[in-house]
Amino acid sequence: MEDQKHTPQHNKFGHWLKTSITARMLMVGFLVVILLVPLSYINSLINERAYRQQDVVNEINGKWGNNVLVYGPILKIPYKTYTETKTFNEKTKTYLKETQTHIKNAYIFPENLNSVVDVNSKTLKRGNFESAVFTTQMDFSGHYIPVDLSAKGIKAEDIIWNKASIIIKTSNLKGIKSEVQITLKDKAYNFETNFNQNNKSNLDILESAFIKDENVFKTQNTNFTFSIKFNGSRKIELVPIGKTTTMQMTSNWADPSFMGNYLPNDETKKISKEGFKADWKVLHINRAFSQQHLKNIPNLSQFAFGTKFMVMVDEYQKSERSAKYGFLVIGLTFLVFFLIQTLSKINIHPFQYLMVGLALTMFYTLLVSISEHSNFLRAYLIAGISVIVLITLYSKSILKTFKFPLFIGTSLSALYAFIYVIIQLENYALLVGSIGLFLILAIVMFVSRKIDWNNG
Repeated sequence: MEDQKHTPQHNKFGHWLKTSITARMLMVGFLVVILLVPLSYINSLINERAYRQQDVVNEINGKWGNNVLVYGPILKIPYKTYTETKTFNEKTKTYLKETQTHIKNAYIFPENLNSVVDVNSKTLKRGNFESAVFTTQMDFSGHYIPVDLSAKGIKAEDIIWNKASIIIKTSNLKGIKSEVQITLKDKAYNFETNFNQNNKSNLDILESAFIKDENVFKTQNTNFTFSIKFNGSRKIELVPIGKTTTMQMTSNWADPSFMGNYLPNDETKKISKEGFKADWKVLHINRAFSQQHLKNIPNLSQFAFGTKFMVMVDEYQKSERSAKYGFLVIGLTFLVFFLIQTLSKINIHPFQYLMVGLALTMFYTLLVSISEHSNFLRAYLIAGISVIVLITLYSKSILKTFKFPLFIGTSLSALYAFIYVIIQLENYALLVGSIGLFLILAIVMFVSRKIDWNNG
């Protein structure tokens, strides 16, 4: 008896699910929410592949050579300071004065620093990933003016001239591929690594042998030249420690990104498919530090300028942006099926909606996997065409006619094309996206005006 009582109610509920517009809307909305779960996993997959790419790039760069930053040459001159202490002598009832001598260092920047940088770039591949690496020859020249520390309260007779040396700091000690020596007044001085446990920066230190000639920095300008050859990756930077600093950089890399506090001269900058040429000039008035420093070398990496050499691999970024529109694609596609079902009275089972939604989510896994082996446009076309054809053929078996599946295929093609355009845009993405969504809303409002919502 109980089964007979429940049967009419069950049939009534099933009939309501099939015929009620409200029920169909709730069902479609519920399925869209359910499909957000695989979309979230797809976003996680894209992020995971992007992190994997960065790990491989870091591994390649670590073996070849890291980014290059040069901070020098810095003149290091020891000087004497004195402290006086008094001790009371009980026997003589007098104070005894004792003077202690301490050795400290002054660090002097050059008056003029010129650099000519020649960069030969290439890409190294590991599996599906690649990184930009380079070999660079950096030639430096300039001069120091006679050292005068009187403004710092240091007398000339307290300077230990025969213990002076030259310091160069760099971020890529491992990547140096030639002996480094500096020429001062036609005499060469070799550099050696100087490990300093108190060094608070991430830069390694090269220090020259002592410059025994006491007259080198006393009374006249001292010219210098030195060269360093690096294997490096990512970027080349120079700290502008000269009162006037210039850098001329040439390279075969066609897609440079100029970075730092100072940009190259627009009048002389040239970029082409064969490479680029850029010139910088930085004056002391452009920076916030002086030419003389006591006690320690300041960390001036924040003032560095130069060029970034990067492989413009943004497939994962584009895939991530595309996946953010997954909710929109699924929602609009289900809306098209819902309108067709409502207007044509064709019954579409929830399972069939679910299959269409899963096919739409497969677009993103296809896009990510194919883009790792090809460019983004080709991957987008292959993934889009595959999903559109699949859904169009599946719709034919559901809707039993040709015009509705063709309309669905055309709508999906226009939607994917619209999203691709938005992904490519930077400054106008929000404007174009807003206009596109407004037009879609207008079309939906126009089509849905014929639906009798009172029957739901």
